[in-house]
Amino acid sequence: MKLLLDENLPKKLKLDFPEHEVYTVTDKSWNGIKNGELLKLLLQENFDALLTFDKNLQHQQNFKKYTISVFVLIAPINTHAELSKLVPLIKSQIKKNKLNPGPIIISV
Repeated sequence: MKLLLDENLPKKLKLDFPEHEVYTVTDKSWNGIKNGELLKLLLQENFDALLTFDKNLQHQQNFKKYTISVFVLIAPINTHAELSKLVPLIKSQIKKNKLNPGPIIISV
């Protein structure tokens, strides 16, 4: 599965998904791109999902227009130590291998 880590996530989180093709926004040189444009780029480059710490994204975007899955990670802070606790939940969703478009809330 091809995943993108939003710029608000620690880059180290990418190491928690060795069985997937994972990129950061920085890897793709997409820093500073607004959410709507970012979602378009994800679709153009055949990404399966975006992982983000942006809780507002789910309310700001029309997911009928952007048919991509977005994992919204909910944790007290966005450190690798905290977010890595959510990795098993993310992997469980991915394992189903049929991600629905739109937000998928992941929290402990």
